[in-house]
Amino acid sequence: MDKENIHILRLMGEIERDASPSQRELSSRLNLSLGLVNTFIKRLVNKGYFKVKTMPRNRARYFLTPKGLARKSRLTVEYLQYSVNFYKDIKNLLINKFKEMEKARLNTVMFFGAGEVAELAYLYLQLTDLHLVGIVENSQDGGDFFEFGVDGLDLLDQKDWDVILLTRLDNTDQDIETLVEMGVNPDKIAVL
Repeated sequence: MDKENIHILRLMGEIERDASPSQRELSSRLNLSLGLVNTFIKRLVNKGYFKVKTMPRNRARYFLTPKGLARKSRLTVEYLQYSVNFYKDIKNLLINKFKEMEKARLNTVMFFGAGEVAELAYLYLQLTDLHLVGIVENSQDGGDFFEFGVDGLDLLDQKDWDVILLTRLDNTDQDIETLVEMGVNPDKIAVL
């Protein structure tokens, strides 16, 4: 599923929940530019997925048509299939990475990143003999991650970990650079 269809599905969902939001409100809720929201709405109206009724004070009310409801249903199914496939890919990636670590006789792991990927990594780590000793973030200190607290990068000074696994996928090169600047040996950094 491409990004455009994901944006359209989210837009259709927002409009279905609240039939008369302004395009500015939609832009803010969906974290999309106002121009992109306008383009998507025009396209959806032209394709017959929504009807528009103009309200007083330059407001519009959107009505999802039967054709639009069918399109939203198809997009929802595609999104669910995409999500399941993404989940399976991450699962295989993590399991293989953990097998590599065990084969290299590593015992303790530190996570760098406390998001959704880290949550999945933690769950699959339970199927191994590896042990999580902590989780760090460079932008935050505090918060909870299962039974662990999320710490700042100063936790890296503790030498009770064999490898640090990058559990953020958004800027791997920058994360590696940050860790190396903190004195972490690049051989002790694992990426997915």
